[in-house]
Amino acid sequence: MKSILQSKKKLANLLFAGLVGGVVSLLGFYVLAPKAFEGRNIEEMQSTSAQLARYASLNPIPAFDFTSVAEIANPAVVHIKTTMGSSRSQQQGQMPFNPFEFFNGPGFKFDNPGPSMATGSGVIISDDGYIVTNNHVIENANKIEVVLNDKRSYTAELIGTDKNTDLALLRISQDDLPFLKLGNSDNVKVGEWVVAVGNPFNLNSTVTLGIVSALGRNIDLIRSKGNQYAIENFIQTDAAINPGNSGGALVNVAGELVGINTAIASRTGSYAGYGFAVPVNLMKKIVNDIMKYGKVQRAILGVSIRDIDQLLADEEGLKNLKGVYIADVVKKGAAEKAGIEKGDVVLKIEGEEVNSSSKLQEKIGKYRPGDEVNITIRRNGKEKVLKATLLSKDGETKLEKVSRTNTKSFEGMNLGNTTKEERQKLQIKSGAKVESIGEGVFKDAGIPNRFVITHINNERVYSPQGAIAILSNLKGAIVVEGKTKSGKDKIFAVKLPEK
Repeated sequence: MKSILQSKKKLANLLFAGLVGGVVSLLGFYVLAPKAFEGRNIEEMQSTSAQLARYASLNPIPAFDFTSVAEIANPAVVHIKTTMGSSRSQQQGQMPFNPFEFFNGPGFKFDNPGPSMATGSGVIISDDGYIVTNNHVIENANKIEVVLNDKRSYTAELIGTDKNTDLALLRISQDDLPFLKLGNSDNVKVGEWVVAVGNPFNLNSTVTLGIVSALGRNIDLIRSKGNQYAIENFIQTDAAINPGNSGGALVNVAGELVGINTAIASRTGSYAGYGFAVPVNLMKKIVNDIMKYGKVQRAILGVSIRDIDQLLADEEGLKNLKGVYIADVVKKGAAEKAGIEKGDVVLKIEGEEVNSSSKLQEKIGKYRPGDEVNITIRRNGKEKVLKATLLSKDGETKLEKVSRTNTKSFEGMNLGNTTKEERQKLQIKSGAKVESIGEGVFKDAGIPNRFVITHINNERVYSPQGAIAILSNLKGAIVVEGKTKSGKDKIFAVKLPEK
């Protein structure tokens, strides 16, 4: 009994001690706790919140619906399929992975000595059938097929190419097509939303979303193909692009074309986070040249240039890291004639700052031989503006216009494009017009001049190039259908010579 009473006494003492301790702790909290926050202020406590609020006000993130962008862009992006008979050495580069070959898509056969297939994308830029794509998509092609978003198929005519920017211009014989409005790539900013549209892995009309992750990228890709005057000032994006996207559209949230998807940074050939697009402002100049002159009018400043880093700035005693360093000047070139010297730093072209070699190249690339440009330089710490008259690679100021003929020949028959008026008069959507006929099987069959071929062996003809592509794959007796210049339907049997 005594031990029980002692145990209860100990328990009561422990409870009392705990109660007293709790009361003391509680009193201490109320008395001492406020002193723990002394020395801090509301500004410090709100600094993080204030920073977040500032970013929120500067960068509101709306719940944007990208379906409207896709609805605008999808119908104007086409699937391009090419047939080529080039050899393995022509198709496969020296590198283990060629970023260009990544875009050729499934079915591209390196080891097949015969005809092979490649695929890519293209962008319709006018309602009468002009399409922009990459040069490497259609290079060495014997036949270029364009498949629209609504599955209509056409054989395209190659209008012109520019290896220095990896661009090509095609045309199909069709009117009233959906097309993308051209934006202003000079206004593109890092961090803005963009949409990539193309046909990766032969999956038509694929849309991916990302942001512009960098501007003015020079990955030395086009120049590595032996193009001395290559211009690389790519828009970099993290929108997913894969085999078959090449030549497709990079579109802003307004549904405007801002770039032509061209290459990726990847060790495997599949999407690894970064893609590169040719800026649309450079594309405009290339397309305009091809359409107006038949070839690109390349303006040359006549300098060797270097990007300025801290090491170069220290070596040359440069004031800061702005501008582009002139490493050398070509004798009798545009720069030398304008008074630009080795060691100068180019700060601006026509008042716009240039802080990278790629930007300088793109700015000059938008001009033609004979154009005058104001160039702001810094020499010995002082700025001055010089006027340069740009020259061609041959040192000329005159433009070289190439007469582009649409005539294609096969076994003595010369074919040309039909005009819109001719198609309306004959009530046809496409065809190839017989411009003239020399001695051969087509003349023997009685096909007259001005005859418009609409079908060969029941296969529709869209262009002279398409007609010849069809004929090249046939042998023996064939059927040629079409209309005479008066609009009469005619059918001719032709026996092609043995190959």
